Amino acid sequence: MRALIVVDAQNEFSEGGLRPVPYHDRALAYIQSRVAEARRLRNPIAWLRHYNKPSESRAFVPGSWGAELSAGFGPAFEFGPERVFEKDVFGAFYETGLEEWLRALGANDVLLVGFYTHMCLSTSAREALVRGFNVFIDPDATGAHDLVDPVLGSQTADEVRRAALLHLKDMGVAFAKTELSLEEIMDSRVTIPVDTVAR
Repeated sequence: MRALIVVDAQNEFSEGGLRPVPYHDRALAYIQSRVAEARRLRNPIAWLRHYNKPSESRAFVPGSWGAELSAGFGPAFEFGPERVFEKDVFGAFYETGLEEWLRALGANDVLLVGFYTHMCLSTSAREALVRGFNVFIDPDATGAHDLVDPVLGSQTADEVRRAALLHLKDMGVAFAKTELSLEEIMDSRVTIPVDTVAR
């Protein structure tokens, strides 16, 4: 069984948030298509929500708008099992109970989507790999931000996203891309097909 893990689809990554992701709406549309697919198949969905620690930045503060899941996101109860897991570190598996939940459901494959590609999504994928899960990522259903360093130079958000994905693919993560265009995904009349997976 494949479970969908939605990593930190929260308002903080939107244009009005403190950690904006370029093309955020586009990535959210692809994430929503994965949610629709998982619900159609009655597969489990784990919703991860990140909170910063009190000593960290004012982003992702518990109870704030930025820490809330994006509009329309979160568990529904008329499909397969869905649950929210909360974390205050990069990885979705560290002291959250996620692994135990997935094992109890018999989920051996996990499909990860969400933000940031190079931080929480990447860390969660690595955690899943070392725990023996078969790990998939939809590269369209994620995003990053620009990186600038006076010594190392800079990368655009898309370069960061693609570099992080390349690193993960080299470790054994598989890419799972939908065959539909963004325009087709945005058309609510379209039924999202099961993807073609290529390692």
